[in-house]
Amino acid sequence: MLLLLLIVLAAFSPLTVLNALAWSDTKNRAVNNLSYGSEARQKLDIYMPVNSELPPDVVVFFYGGNWNSGSRKRYGFVGKALATRGIMTVVADYRLSPHVAYPAFVEDAAQAVAWTLKHIDEYGGNAKKVFVAGYSAGAYNAAMVALDPRWLAKHGVSPAALQGWIGIAGPYDFLPITTESTKPAFLYPDTPVDSQPVRHVSAKSPPALLITGTADKVVDPARNSQALAAHLRAVNVMVQYIGLDGIGHSLPVGAFAPLLRSYFPVLDEVSGFVLRTSAGRSGVY
Repeated sequence: MLLLLLIVLAAFSPLTVLNALAWSDTKNRAVNNLSYGSEARQKLDIYMPVNSELPPDVVVFFYGGNWNSGSRKRYGFVGKALATRGIMTVVADYRLSPHVAYPAFVEDAAQAVAWTLKHIDEYGGNAKKVFVAGYSAGAYNAAMVALDPRWLAKHGVSPAALQGWIGIAGPYDFLPITTESTKPAFLYPDTPVDSQPVRHVSAKSPPALLITGTADKVVDPARNSQALAAHLRAVNVMVQYIGLDGIGHSLPVGAFAPLLRSYFPVLDEVSGFVLRTSAGRSGVY
C-alpha cells in the first residue's frame, strides 16, 4: 500500500493527492478567506475541531515553497488533520518572492500570528494556547517569529505569548545561499546575517519540536534541525528532535494525510507535543 501511494504521489500533483486523501477527516469545520492584513495574500483559513467542550489549542501553520510559491488552499489537509486531533489550525498565506524579499514574508507570518493571538477567541480558540508551526520555508517563517522578538513586537506582542513552535524540515542556518532560486528572496549576496533563526536562540525561546527526514537532500538535517536543537538545549530550552529514518524532504508534511500517517508518525508527534506542552506536562526531552 505504501509503495502504491508513493507511486501515485510521484505521478500526480502531490498536494492535490494529499488533499484528496483528506476526505475522511470529517471531524472539522472551516472558516475561509479571513484577512489578517490589507495585502491580497494576507489571508488565512481556520480549521476547527467539532464538539470541543473547551476552547481548543491553536496552531498557526505556514507552508513551504522556497518563499516563491505556495498557497494555503493546497495545505488544507494539514489543518483538517490537526482539527481531527482537537487542535484548531490556522493556515495562512504570505507574500512571496520575487514580488517581495526578506523580511516581508517574516513580517507577514508575525502579523498572522499576532492576528491569531488577538482574534482567535472570537472563533472559539484558546488565545492563551497558541503555537506556530511550518514546513520547509514555512518552518523558517515560524522559527523567526518564535525566536526573534522583533517581528511580533511590531504588533505589541512577543514570543512569550506562544506556548511553543514546530519546525518540519526547516532551514535555520543556510548562509551562504547556494540555491539560485532562493537568492532573490534573501537579497543575496547582501543577505543580513541576522536573517538566520539559529542566531536568535536564547534562554527565553519557546519550547520546540523539530522534525526532519534523515535523508533530506533539500535542507541538510544535520546543519539545520539537529544543530538548532543542540543550540536550544545549550541554553536549557525544552526541545524535541525527531529524525525520520531514510525519509526525504516532502514526506514529513505529506504524512499529515490519511493513509500516509499510519506509516510516519508526524501527526501523532505534532499533536502530542501541542497537547502535552499546553497542559504543562512536558518534561525535558
